[in-house]
Order: sequence, then structure tokens, then C-alpha cells
Amino acid sequence: MPRPTNEVLVSPSPGTVVAPIHRYTDEQLAKIRALHEYAETLLLPPTDSYYPWELRWINKPDTMTRYSRASKWNFADAQKRIKATIEWRREFKPDLIPPDEVRIESETGKIIINGFDRDGRPIIYMRPGRENTETSPRQLRHLVWCLERAKDLMPPGQESLVIIVDYKSTTLRTNPSISVARKVLHILQQHYVETLGRALVVNLPMLLSFFYKGISPFLDPVTRDKMRFNPDLHELISPEQLDADFGGEHHYEFEPNSYWDQIVAACGIAPDGTRVQKIEGEESSGEKDETIPPSTTPSTSSSETALEEKHEDTSIPKDVSAPHLEQPSPVVVSS
Repeated sequence: MPRPTNEVLVSPSPGTVVAPIHRYTDEQLAKIRALHEYAETLLLPPTDSYYPWELRWINKPDTMTRYSRASKWNFADAQKRIKATIEWRREFKPDLIPPDEVRIESETGKIIINGFDRDGRPIIYMRPGRENTETSPRQLRHLVWCLERAKDLMPPGQESLVIIVDYKSTTLRTNPSISVARKVLHILQQHYVETLGRALVVNLPMLLSFFYKGISPFLDPVTRDKMRFNPDLHELISPEQLDADFGGEHHYEFEPNSYWDQIVAACGIAPDGTRVQKIEGEESSGEKDETIPPSTTPSTSSSETALEEKHEDTSIPKDVSAPHLEQPSPVVVSS
């Protein structure tokens, strides 16, 4: 039997072809540009300390495209959605949650990021049976912190993730309440639109089937279509990327300190929640990056971006240009 490992898989397997690749008509590209122009009018004043982070978010190559698709290309609806999320992010500040603020929520491994599916989507494992804290706003902040880290780990061209909910050992006491589930669904469906690629539910006991009946009215049709119960995980995830608990070959043994340190380092997160600038040829020092890099221009075509450069987009930009929109090419993950 293979020896257990504490190594967290933070990169897809070499040769992974990122999918899906979204292509847009000229009319759709025009709407994406118009939505970006609208979002610029909503930004905080440049003197506000959170302004660089708002600018960074609206200029990410997937932001306007995701909100345009989520609105089914209804421009008024896209405007409404993007405005609501900008206001939510301004209050919640999901990109600036200090790791130590939510670390206690990670101590039992109830939510971990580990591995990628066959399309290069990061996998978030949720195990309600490992619940270790009482219901509080910090639980939601931890979940959002995990969503942000999964987005950090997405290979170039990937815009979505996979959530595997494992109900093994879950009881009525440890299962989240319907009210908490509603809050989670609201955040995921309203402020991380088009981010859920698949939601896979395994080991669901009959005792808890009522839970999904209770939250069903709050699932939008798009989310509901992405949910699968007790699927064959091997069809979706290659063996070397799938946790051995689910029949895979990755014999991961959770150790809280090792797990946390690997995720924080892989995503380049500083103690205060900002980003550590990765200096080529040097290991990350773990200290806050005080420098502001020169202007960069994100692109929806990420095939020229090496996987090792994924930290580059995480620094605080001083003046980021609007995304340069062009039809993306297929992205193959290199070793």
C-alpha cells in the first residue's frame, strides 16, 4: 500500500487540457467591454485604501465574462449583478481576509483544497462531519477564503472549480443548518457567478436527504444542473489527483499545520491578507509585499502564461488596463 503523504496538490497533472474554453461573438465582446466600462464608474475613489483591490477584481480576465454569461447576455441584468457584487466585496473584502482570522476553521480539515479534475478545475472537499466550531460569521469567511484560494490556484484559462461534499460521518448535529446553507448559496450564486463547475455529493445518508429538499427552493436552475449525487468520480478526476478516500491514488493524510502552510505559500498570501510578491529565482519570504508593480494588461487568452507565474496577477496593481479581449486558445498545463 502506498505510503500516506502530507503533500497538497496545488497544480493540475501535466498534460491537462483546460476546459471549457469560452468563445464569444463580436456582439458579446462589445457587451463585455461595455460592462467593464460600467464597472469602472462604480469604483471607489483612488484615494480609498480598497480601491486597488476593486480595480484588480474588475480587471481580472474572467470577471466581466462570467457576469455576462450569468446574465445570459442581458446587459441590464449584468449591470445589476456586477454592482451588487462590487458592493458586497467592498463590505466583505474577500481578497483581504488574514489567514489567521479563519485558520481555526481549518483545523479538522472540514474544507480543504486538494487536487484538480480532468479539466483543470481545483477541487474543494467539504466534510460536514468534521465540523469543529459553532455557527458564526467566521465560518462564512473561511468558506469565502477557500473560494478565493481555489481561484488563485486555477491554471490559466480556467474559471471554475469543483466542490465535493462528503457526508460520511455527518450527523444532524454537525450538518449545517438550512439557514447557513442559504447564506452559502447566496454568496456562491450571487457573488461567485459561473465559478461552480461541478457540485458532487457523495455518501449522502437517507437521514439527511431532507436537507437537500429544504435548500432546493434556493438553488437556481444553473446550480441545480451542476449537482450530481454519488457520481463515478473516476470519470471526472484522474486517479493521481483524487483523494484515496474516494478511490483515488493520492493517499493524502491531513495535518492542519502542513496543509495551511502549503496553501498560504502556494497562493502567496501575506499575514495581513495581502499578497507576497514572488521574486524570480527566490523563495517567498512570507513577508508583506510593500512594492507596487508597474501596469499590467490581463488577457482572456492565457496560453502564453506559464503556470509557475500564477502569483504575478496577485500583487496590488497601481494602474491596470482594461482586459484585452480576444478569442482564447486551448491551454495545456505543462510540467
